[in-house]
Amino acid sequence: MSSQYQFDVLIVGSGASGLNLALELADFARVGVITKSELHESNTYYAQGGIAAVLDEHDSVQSHVNDTLDAGAGLCDEDVVRFIVEHGREAIDKLAAYGVEFTTQKDGNGDLEYHLTREGGHSHRRVVHVADATGKAVETTMEERVREAANVTIFEHHNAVDLWCDRDVHGRSKRVTGLHALNTKTGEVRAFSAPFVVLATGGVSKVYLYTSNPDICTGDGIAMAWRAGCRVANMEFTQFHPTCLYHPQAKSFLVSEAVRGEGGLLKRADGSRFMDDFDERGELAPRDIVARAIDFEMKRLGQECMYLDISHKGEAFIQKHFPMIFANTKKFGFDMSKEPLPVVPAAHYTCGGVMIDKRGQTDVAGLYAIGEVTYTGLHGASRMASNSLLECLVYSTSAANDIRDRLDQTKLKTQSLPPETPTWDESKVTGSDEQVVISHNWDELRRFMWDYVGIVRTDKRLARARTRIDMLQAEIIEYYGNKRLTGDLLELRNLAVCAELIIHAAQARKESRGLHSTLDYPHTNDITGLSPTVLMPKRYPRKKG
Repeated sequence: MSSQYQFDVLIVGSGASGLNLALELADFARVGVITKSELHESNTYYAQGGIAAVLDEHDSVQSHVNDTLDAGAGLCDEDVVRFIVEHGREAIDKLAAYGVEFTTQKDGNGDLEYHLTREGGHSHRRVVHVADATGKAVETTMEERVREAANVTIFEHHNAVDLWCDRDVHGRSKRVTGLHALNTKTGEVRAFSAPFVVLATGGVSKVYLYTSNPDICTGDGIAMAWRAGCRVANMEFTQFHPTCLYHPQAKSFLVSEAVRGEGGLLKRADGSRFMDDFDERGELAPRDIVARAIDFEMKRLGQECMYLDISHKGEAFIQKHFPMIFANTKKFGFDMSKEPLPVVPAAHYTCGGVMIDKRGQTDVAGLYAIGEVTYTGLHGASRMASNSLLECLVYSTSAANDIRDRLDQTKLKTQSLPPETPTWDESKVTGSDEQVVISHNWDELRRFMWDYVGIVRTDKRLARARTRIDMLQAEIIEYYGNKRLTGDLLELRNLAVCAELIIHAAQARKESRGLHSTLDYPHTNDITGLSPTVLMPKRYPRKKG
């Protein structure tokens, strides 16, 4: 018999979008926050660079919009871009009110102002930051406030399994009513009911062998929404961060784009620069261009990495601007004040996801999604640096406003919740007799995605990937239907769904644009390529019991 919990709002995920939403709703509703690790463990926590916002008198909303549209290679929704950019200052002010202490400097009159840095794709300095550990400061500040909120209940070490929805006679989801979640500490599957469920689970970069993301980024929200009947869009656009530290023990430690923004140069092993050969903006070109350039040079020269050099700025400058990167790279034996850092691209950000409107609403009533799990139209074919946390904050506030209005209008408080989510029945399943099946499939999936659906693709590679994912999906569905749940099995199941979506979307785009580069269609096609790649859901079998 599983436990039953009832809330007004359930939030799955605890990065910037999830925690900001919880804080926005804490005074209006009973909120449950479900997170698969500790509360702080999220992509937000590891974000180094900062948050893009128009804060300087020499900058403008239009300039930020133009830069974003340019980076997005023709696939951004201009209305959405403007909506987010126009709320940039409001988002920064809210974080400052929470207690985030952004890095400052003295202006010409001796007054303190935000120190703004510049990153790839931006025409102005507009990235507000906390040294080189912005995400950590944002996450821990909001975490402290969420833990103090009386109306917020936190469920750490809980993996969401699937959404529970009312369905029509054809089996289509009408309205979400709750979800099941696995307590990975005890193995108990718990049932949660709520009239509003919000997915804030992040992206799916863990589908690739090499990634800058923490282990939790396995596409859970995208997969659950897809199974519930939501459309997804632009899954072919995975952003590979150009500069992750190349070291066997570094586990793809990210070297912030701000290093290039402050004068860092990309070089070959012989010390020669190469970015000017690929783009007139050099090191400040958008990430997709820089990542492909590094990948090209590595393959052309048969080298395992390229090098990022900011040593010419001196130790005092580096220590002031990049204290965390300086300290962490030193642990791996590098002194970035005296030598270049070896770097390679790694999967970093999912630009596509669950389709939502400006209120964060999905195709299923009562189900919202915010943050990297979504497709909003902001990023287009390539995300511009430091726009992601801005999107998280703006959309979580927008979703909170909509949910508050609906709570007030319908008086959907805990005394009038929808029917309880059914309890979980494991009487017809058995324990795993071959855990190696999960670990083998997990490894195979991430390797063929890296080899065949990586930075540069071909029709043949994508066809190979599709054959393999079809075989894996059959194995995983059979295993899932007959074995007791584990965290690894849930993540593998979700990774496989997302891998299938990425492959199908990549096969559908017959051009190269932004982050999707294919040797068979090397040019952009402005006749057929200016629409997002929208995938329509199919029905997935529900867990037995």
